[in-house]
Amino acid sequence: MSRLKYLALAGLLGAAISVQAAPVTYKLDPNHTMVLFSWNHFGYSNPTADIGLGEGKVVFDEKNPAQSSVEVTLPLAKLDTHVKALDSHLKKADFFDAKKYPVITFKSRKVEPLGEHKFKVTGDLTVHGVTRPIVLDATLNRVGPHPMGKAQSIGFDATATLRRSDFGIRAYVPNVSDEVHVRITTEGSVPKADAAP
Repeated sequence: MSRLKYLALAGLLGAAISVQAAPVTYKLDPNHTMVLFSWNHFGYSNPTADIGLGEGKVVFDEKNPAQSSVEVTLPLAKLDTHVKALDSHLKKADFFDAKKYPVITFKSRKVEPLGEHKFKVTGDLTVHGVTRPIVLDATLNRVGPHPMGKAQSIGFDATATLRRSDFGIRAYVPNVSDEVHVRITTEGSVPKADAAP
């Protein structure tokens, strides 16, 4: 192989590696996302509700995961407890006050890799017009080409525990627990080029 061809090949390989190592932006899929939260009800039961995803994106840097980020919006219009009366009550002023604060948001500020596909994601959660820092314990499930023919995809789970009173939602505490457990599962893909505006 001539020196010129060798240099050209080396340059192409270097460019390919650089492309693979660059941060990748994934659009989260509402059809494969659940944001579940549960609480204790008078000591008798632990109901669970799902807040559907509005929009979300993850920027993941495989080479330098600490440079990754996540941002989501969760419209309370999608809140689902499987009990219509409870859905309605949780949207009222003594709980989420969805008419005044219709969207929950989360935006990461720091991603700390812990090894074994585990991460601590620190960010700002805004609920009920109040913004507080929270930490998500996240697990990267898989990243790579999707077997169903989609583009490059990512999936992860995350958990957190928070106090709703920190966000100004104090109704019925302590009989209805202040502590709320959050569990998230989601996946997303790189948007197709032809879907871009």
